[in-house]
Amino acid sequence: MNLPNKLTLLRVLLIPFFVIFLLTSPSGAGKWIALVIFIVASLTDMLDGKIARKYNLITNFGKFMDPLADKLLVCSAMICLIPLGRIPAWIVCIIVAREFAISGFRLIAAEKGTVIAASYWGKFKTTFQMIMVILMIADIEALRPLTAIIMWIAAALTIISLVDYIMKNKDVLKDAD
Repeated sequence: MNLPNKLTLLRVLLIPFFVIFLLTSPSGAGKWIALVIFIVASLTDMLDGKIARKYNLITNFGKFMDPLADKLLVCSAMICLIPLGRIPAWIVCIIVAREFAISGFRLIAAEKGTVIAASYWGKFKTTFQMIMVILMIADIEALRPLTAIIMWIAAALTIISLVDYIMKNKDVLKDAD
């Protein structure tokens, strides 16, 4: 297993620690530990892609697992933020539904021998979602208006990226049984 794939797996392994710290102490030290873990996990997303492209270490495992690791990290964080009152449940539902839809879409494509890599819209969406989660975990009162704006941008990019994936890969759905 190459370094980018190891970084992707590290991101997945950090999720339970993030969740535990965020939920056990959402306004104390746990919040800040969770924030650091989330930032480190988010940075592994940027780092694994750069290394994979620079050293030509792109694999089908990475194409599939990297976006899945992002989804697991971001969705876990947003779900934890609902009971803390930091994000509306309906926005999380839209984002999680999109993630399930794209994952299903990728599975159909994989059955047909096609691997659908992340698009730029998907990468922008993930970046804005990660920034949104960081701001929501930190929960700094002066940044709440910015956090709300980032949340709306992330929600819009979620829908735009869904439409983009479907339009670019609509042939995958032909003859889907």
